[in-house]
Amino acid sequence: MADSALGKLRILDFSRVLAGPLATMTLADLGAEVTKVERPGSGDDTRSWGPPHDEAGEATYFQAVNRNKRSVALDLRSAESMAAVKALIAGADVVVTNFRAGVMDRMGLGYDACRALNPRIVYAVGTGFGESGPYAHKGGQDVLAQAMSGVMARKADPSHPMATYATALADYSAGMHMVQGILLALLQRERSGEGQKISVSLYNSMLAMQMQEAAMILMRDKEVNWAAMPLSGVFECADHPLVLVGAFKANPLRDICAALELPDLSLEARFANLEQQFAHKAELQGMFRERFRTQPRDHWLARLEAQDLLCAPVRDMREVLVDPQTVHNAMVMEGPAAGGTQYRFIASPITMSAAPVTMSRVPPRLGEHTDEVLAEAAAGKTRGRP
Repeated sequence: MADSALGKLRILDFSRVLAGPLATMTLADLGAEVTKVERPGSGDDTRSWGPPHDEAGEATYFQAVNRNKRSVALDLRSAESMAAVKALIAGADVVVTNFRAGVMDRMGLGYDACRALNPRIVYAVGTGFGESGPYAHKGGQDVLAQAMSGVMARKADPSHPMATYATALADYSAGMHMVQGILLALLQRERSGEGQKISVSLYNSMLAMQMQEAAMILMRDKEVNWAAMPLSGVFECADHPLVLVGAFKANPLRDICAALELPDLSLEARFANLEQQFAHKAELQGMFRERFRTQPRDHWLARLEAQDLLCAPVRDMREVLVDPQTVHNAMVMEGPAAGGTQYRFIASPITMSAAPVTMSRVPPRLGEHTDEVLAEAAAGKTRGRP
């Protein structure tokens, strides 16, 4: 990609499943040349997840986070394959891995070994809980990170049962932190001439996401739960649900009452301030719910917006994918059909005016580029680096 942001960057990607592949796809979308190193016969674990699969047996789970990459299938127990990998590392800018702590070292591909081959290498490691410490041995998985970081225990209503968050929150946030770490290390390399190791974990990313909540406990010994605010919540209307955030106004309760055609409850002592609203939240929201059920969602959204209150329809993914704002933002990326599959994915959320994001490669078949990549390594092919 001549006009891409990262068009001279070469990444060797040993990662699998979600956090690591998401990070490398984000960089590949911006032009980095990503070569995915996989096990012969099976490859990335997510290649077999499903159904659904396409006509060639590839899982959509895998395809969703592996566009714009090449795939090589190498048995790293083979001396010949290991020699080829080391040649690739010697010419790479970045190595990415998310195996359990110690696995890459035991294979002879840990940071020290890679740095000996290439002092400029940026070595990015993703783990579940950290490379050392009491949980370093534990397999990293999104739901476990939600549970152990305190995220799962945070509920809008104490009466609700504990549940997992339905989207891979820890994997996504850790993947984005990995992208940040890689780009920061590359910037520092411009000054120092040397690479470095960067490390992220699902656990740390989940903790970082709760920075306000943690600071409140650490410095004030108080709990804060934005989802439990008394003037906010999800409310069922006569047809569909909406969400209301009663905040950022001098007297949001007064304006909510005006929208719902209720008497001004903020004039009553039991609802006169935030403390009293918390104390009588069940009673207050009970009145809201009774009113919302009397009219369709669009009716109430119009009335709430007329009072300049923060509100929105609660939509499912099928609605969102065809939403006019989704279309306007070009958030669905389409690639060329291949092997009977029409590739359609969520696009990069990063928009750069001088570096457009495109799908230059559809998700690779396992080992599709092995011969091509090994021939380049054997020929000592080099390209300029950023």
